[in-house]
Amino acid sequence: MRTPKAAPTNKDPATASKLKPTSLRDLAEYLGLSRTTVSLVINNSHAAHGISEETCERVRKAAVKLKYKANYFARMLNNKQSRMVGVLAPDLGGGYDSEILTGIERLLLERQYLYFVSSHHWDKAVIRQRLEVFAERGAEGIILINTPAETGSSLPMVSIGGVTHDFPLTRITLDNARGIRLALEYLYKSGHREIAFFKGHTTSSDTEPRWTAIKQVVKSLNLRVRKEHVVQLKRLDHGLNPIREGYVAAEQLLSAEHPFTALLAFNDLSAIGAMHAFRDAGKRIPDDISVIGFDDVQAASIIQPSLTTIRQPLARMGMLAASEVMARIEDAQSEPHNILIEPELVIRQSSAPCPKAVKSSLHR
Repeated sequence: MRTPKAAPTNKDPATASKLKPTSLRDLAEYLGLSRTTVSLVINNSHAAHGISEETCERVRKAAVKLKYKANYFARMLNNKQSRMVGVLAPDLGGGYDSEILTGIERLLLERQYLYFVSSHHWDKAVIRQRLEVFAERGAEGIILINTPAETGSSLPMVSIGGVTHDFPLTRITLDNARGIRLALEYLYKSGHREIAFFKGHTTSSDTEPRWTAIKQVVKSLNLRVRKEHVVQLKRLDHGLNPIREGYVAAEQLLSAEHPFTALLAFNDLSAIGAMHAFRDAGKRIPDDISVIGFDDVQAASIIQPSLTTIRQPLARMGMLAASEVMARIEDAQSEPHNILIEPELVIRQSSAPCPKAVKSSLHR
């Protein structure tokens, strides 16, 4: 019986490269540099302008020596760009994320950019790993949709949503305070005084700004918020079932001791779930309970009754993010900045004046 040959122990990278293709990790370890730095140089990214020419030359020579990714290296020698963008979102199946993505896709396709799209389901380790992969695969910029990244990237980055970051990037955010005021003032003028609320998930960046706005507007209108009329949404099925979340939260509201005549939900999908729960409990919408959502996803206008909501121009926000990231890719001198989006109240069939009988009993 033959004794198997021992595996080669020669760790010289040039020898190792003959045995298997050189990976980005191999090249980075050989140079003593980060994978992101090596990737930026290899892909001739605009973001590599901050890397010294000496380091860039080391990377190029090592890539030739180790025959690393000849296709990418050849593109670099021809001074071509990758024209690729990475897009990272919590959940590609949700109405909010998917409608923003529609806008992003529309403009990137129009400008002949390629894009990677990935989800993270709020996993911090996955977020870090995806950002590394985007750089490794040659992305020149990154768009974050409601994504709490803990570390930045040397690539240009644009964020959509209320997430705050400890590194520079362009932020596209909604004026949540104005949206809440529009909704509550409309309900108040419609005679509603007992209003229930869905508070957002603990992991959502919009939860606290919207709840702070609710408390401020309620105080200015001299309204009372009962504890049993506030339910915080909880993610079900790894966050992939937002309509069910609203249904479960509405069931909890229906068990409250004091009746309510209106619900202001955290988002449209939870509002739709609540409407199903109210109907299953024999409540009429809007005759017994008015419902207002937040976002104006496509489903909001086609369900029955159609949903009154606070509109975010989601597709336009996606197009704006794509425009901003491309501008930063194509102009290395452009600086990160903040863009504030104004919301709009869209009145549909799910809301109506407070029922007279309930209204009169509340003021006795």
